[in-house]
Amino acid sequence: MSSWSGHSLRARLSAHWPLLLVLVLALIGMQRVLTEHWKEGSATLGLAALVAAALRLALPPDRVGLLAIRGRTADALIYGGFGIVVLALALTIKDSSLTVR
Repeated sequence: MSSWSGHSLRARLSAHWPLLLVLVLALIGMQRVLTEHWKEGSATLGLAALVAAALRLALPPDRVGLLAIRGRTADALIYGGFGIVVLALALTIKDSSLTVR
């Protein structure tokens, strides 16, 4: 199956699988937050950022896809720092601290 640009869907998905993985994790985290599971959702969002940092460090530049924004080091530090901060904040949420009564 070819698209209008001549590249198959499979080729485009294989080129951008790192971003798709991070986005799937982020969507799962947002779904948990929106269903009032604040701690789990926030932790999953932090995990998504840490996965982005790990993928940015582990994959070569031609395989990292749209996760590459700046240089490898800058991307990994920003993704990793954001992930650590969000994960640390998620761990401070008590089970009933954000519920509406």
